[in-house]
Amino acid sequence: MRQRHVLQDARRDREFAAFVAGAAGRLLHAATLLTAEAPDDNPRARRLLTRSLAHTYAGWNRLRGDDPYDHARRQLALRFARGDRRGPGGLLRARPHPGSPLAALGPQERLVVVLRFLEGVAEEQTAALLGLSPDRVRALAARATETLLRRPSAPAPAVGSMRAVPS
Repeated sequence: MRQRHVLQDARRDREFAAFVAGAAGRLLHAATLLTAEAPDDNPRARRLLTRSLAHTYAGWNRLRGDDPYDHARRQLALRFARGDRRGPGGLLRARPHPGSPLAALGPQERLVVVLRFLEGVAEEQTAALLGLSPDRVRALAARATETLLRRPSAPAPAVGSMRAVPS
């Protein structure tokens, strides 16, 4: 009986290690976008991912045919949405890194953009996961998209630097 548990635990560990080897990079990328940190300096994203993967590992045997990536992504999103207040400053109170592609967005907008556009989660599923209406998710996605696509206007050239164009 004890031997069987040892074998089951070893199999679970191998399966989870294989899952992490395949999914951790993509999940870390999503976490880094959520926290709006620089890709090479992302301690909050790593902490968020570690806690999400730990929760996934704890429930690994109960997944039974459910998609472990979906479970880990859901944990990542929920922990971010709640602000994962452990640690210094929490996630939501941290300032975005100016070099982050999503730095111009608020936390809820970043969450919707990452789930909808990076992860391809349907609008209704995103709404259910976050406890929002589909209309609210749609509005957040539209506002975030507008913010990201809005190009800063270039300053007008100085009058003295304009050259006469030969005719």
